[in-house]
Amino acid sequence: MQEKMNENSKPHISVVIPVFNEEENLEELIRRCLDACSPMGTQFEIILVDDGSTDGSSEKIMTAAKQNHGKVVGLFLSRNYGQHAAVMAGFAESKGDIIVTLDADLQNPPEEIPRLVNRIEDGFDVVGSVRISRRDSLFRKIASFMINKATQKATGVMMHDYGCMLRAYRRHIVDSMLKCNERSLFIPALANSFARNTTEIEVKHDKRSEGDSKYGLWKLINLQFDLLTGMTTFPLRLLSVLGGIISVVGVGFGAFLFVMRLLYGPEWAAEGVFTLFAILFIFIGAQFIGMGLLGEYIGRIYYDVRARPRYSVSRVVGRSNLEELKAPGSKSKTG
Repeated sequence: MQEKMNENSKPHISVVIPVFNEEENLEELIRRCLDACSPMGTQFEIILVDDGSTDGSSEKIMTAAKQNHGKVVGLFLSRNYGQHAAVMAGFAESKGDIIVTLDADLQNPPEEIPRLVNRIEDGFDVVGSVRISRRDSLFRKIASFMINKATQKATGVMMHDYGCMLRAYRRHIVDSMLKCNERSLFIPALANSFARNTTEIEVKHDKRSEGDSKYGLWKLINLQFDLLTGMTTFPLRLLSVLGGIISVVGVGFGAFLFVMRLLYGPEWAAEGVFTLFAILFIFIGAQFIGMGLLGEYIGRIYYDVRARPRYSVSRVVGRSNLEELKAPGSKSKTG
């Protein structure tokens, strides 16, 4: 049933899109999002979060927000904070009962938005998506597979594609995430920790037509560390188990060396020099692994106890005049 669009009414659907240097894709992205959301017959808003872009993305977002007042909202962060911080900023600005997240690179078609909305209205808290016929490199597929397996272990929710940003959330899930104060986030895993009913649907996946991927090797490694240390203490437990195994092996190997020395004399294995070196290197490696994991957790504690905001919003464009006056402006705001 088509409802009369009222610019001042509360939107039912919010589409949150983090944007970082996507100037080439923005015009098509906005057009396709509007075309996908308009036929749904309900109020909607498209929130474009400019994550400190250095190309012409900010100007394009500003223009679109002015041309589509009430439907397109531009949220400008003071600098680049990262994709997940930008999404949290969009969550804080969103007003819809259903919130859909989408990447700006057009690899996940905006035309899939109505399908996610229809599915979540069946009573689910979170609707994920599984990319079929993926147009990514082998490296990205392998990295995605590792992240999916780690997230499944950490959350206990067996979704198949945690790396896909095209997802839908109910309002209470988003509100619960906004109450979390940790600085390092992996939003799909965090959402599933609050959700009771989750599901996923298959979606199309297109090849990136313009621009370059913002996730290189180092960012994927950081994402993996964020996931492991932000959602579980399993690495620390694994470290304790590994230490116990090394201790048992060390005792057993010491007994073996003692027996072999009695049988063959001190000349056996160059009087044990090389064996001692091998044992030494094993223990040194284990110590460095342990210190690295402990340092990772201590570093996250350090960032969290400082309680600095995740992001700073410099400007909001596309709301009514009253709403823009209430917007945070240059005031820092924690998601």
